[in-house]
Amino acid sequence: MKVQQYQQGQPCWIELATHDWDAGKAFYQALFGWGADDMPMPEGHYTMLQIEGDDIGAMYPMPEDMLALPTHWTLYFAVDDVNVSAELVKQAGGQVIAGPHSVGDAGSMALCTDPEGSRFALWQGQDHIGIKRAQEANTLCWVELACRDTAAAKTFYSKVLGYQTKLADMADFEYTEWYVGEQAVGGLMEMTAEWGDAPAHWMNYFAVDDCDAALAKAKSLGATVCVPATDIPNVGRFSVLNDPQGGFFSIISLLDPAA
Repeated sequence: MKVQQYQQGQPCWIELATHDWDAGKAFYQALFGWGADDMPMPEGHYTMLQIEGDDIGAMYPMPEDMLALPTHWTLYFAVDDVNVSAELVKQAGGQVIAGPHSVGDAGSMALCTDPEGSRFALWQGQDHIGIKRAQEANTLCWVELACRDTAAAKTFYSKVLGYQTKLADMADFEYTEWYVGEQAVGGLMEMTAEWGDAPAHWMNYFAVDDCDAALAKAKSLGATVCVPATDIPNVGRFSVLNDPQGGFFSIISLLDPAA
């Protein structure tokens, strides 16, 4: 499905910063069948990842000042006014790491962290709204915040992005869904002691037609399995993976891909 616009608070873009651009590009192209449009930049290339010419994300090699960080995906949220939203981040106890600044005619962005340290970005689109395809295989279909203080997270993201929240029907643990209007756009779960010292973070879920087949392919391409293929009642089947450079992401085959 083609996407024409985004509302305040909707996840709208994903961007991989990697230590090995060539290997990372090869891995994700092989796994998801993405095309790539490489645009030169001082550190190498900023690559638009695509499905049939439509941008669905991007990747770039880390510059020197980022090399201390692991390979990672950054999730962007659409906002109506990036300056206003960045100020709300600070007022709500988060930090603005970079920006707000314009990205040519594409739009304006700010890189932020919430009070528990989870990184995310704000995007006020101009010529580039963000992800152009949704509700189909190999596209972003869900985002999820894992943190230790869920009450504080609800307060922060409701103030910054305007989210409403609702408890989902999960038998084994408490799971909160983030809502933009009538649409559930993501989830929130508490990190328990079994998570160890893992930092709070946003997780991206990519839709696949067959979780087990995609998992086997990812493993053959060098991915590490963090959570094996697991069924979520009435939702689908998912797995959590680390790409060969250590960037984590999830795949999920949904029972209702259009949900």
